[in-house]
Amino acid sequence: MRLGVLDVGSNTVHLLVVDAHPGARPLSAHSHKAELRLAQLLDDSGAIGDHGIHQLIDVVHEALQAAEDKGVEDLLPFATSAVREATNADDVLACVEEETGVRLQVLTGEEEARLTFLAVRRWFGWSAGKLLVLDIGGGSLEIAYGIDEEPDTAVSLPLGAGRLTAGWLPGDPPDPEDVRALRRHVRAQIARTVGEFSRFGAPDHVVATSKTFKQLARIAGAARSADGLYVQRELKRESLEAWVPRLSGMSTQQRSELPGVSDGRAGQLLAGALVAEGAMDLFGVESLEICPWALREGVILRRLDHMGSD
Repeated sequence: MRLGVLDVGSNTVHLLVVDAHPGARPLSAHSHKAELRLAQLLDDSGAIGDHGIHQLIDVVHEALQAAEDKGVEDLLPFATSAVREATNADDVLACVEEETGVRLQVLTGEEEARLTFLAVRRWFGWSAGKLLVLDIGGGSLEIAYGIDEEPDTAVSLPLGAGRLTAGWLPGDPPDPEDVRALRRHVRAQIARTVGEFSRFGAPDHVVATSKTFKQLARIAGAARSADGLYVQRELKRESLEAWVPRLSGMSTQQRSELPGVSDGRAGQLLAGALVAEGAMDLFGVESLEICPWALREGVILRRLDHMGSD
């Protein structure tokens, strides 16, 4: 059957259309994206204003039309940290449902981490052993660890690249003092969680997902997206540590000219790099592998599992 996943994230609203059935890997058929940047549309009280709500409704309408055009039979709509943490989340959800008929399921941070972990486990299989999975979104950082399809532990931290850029790095290029302050903040937040993971022992394989990690790997020399899903892509901590000071001195325009970096993501690449560097350092990770599957695929796989058991 043809499934659609509508992901209302902190940076983008993304419709992914796949052909799938229980027991088979989902095959991507269509992708429709709109850069909405909900995390940056919050007002001083933490609410999404009327303008942001109307923009979200318009984008959901566009996604519904694209889903209809592509023959989607079942739509799985969900929202992550930007909606989850908005002080008027209930009103936003009610408005979207009233205007579009779409009832967004709001995932908790831990659910995001667990579903992403499921996608990574299915991609690499059982031979990957104990997995440590890192995912940097626009609003949050998810970390999960385990040997099965359900992680032994999973956490979500408010360390998304978009959130940190808006809150900590107003300059372009950013002030070096602001960069140092953000670096301290990121590492203090991550350090609080390390003990929860270290008690399970060292992972056999460390994996990262998300656009941020993909772009960091690309500027550090990994293969292009055009080279296909099955090309192995790695990010070494040594390479990342060399890039962080370079990114710190660049303007958004200069970052957008780097290989694989989109205009829309260039502004938050430094914050994402500081989170990635901090996580790799504090967890003692020298190198990690990039997984092409992440949260959206996890949502699809969980849905297929439930179909198979009905």
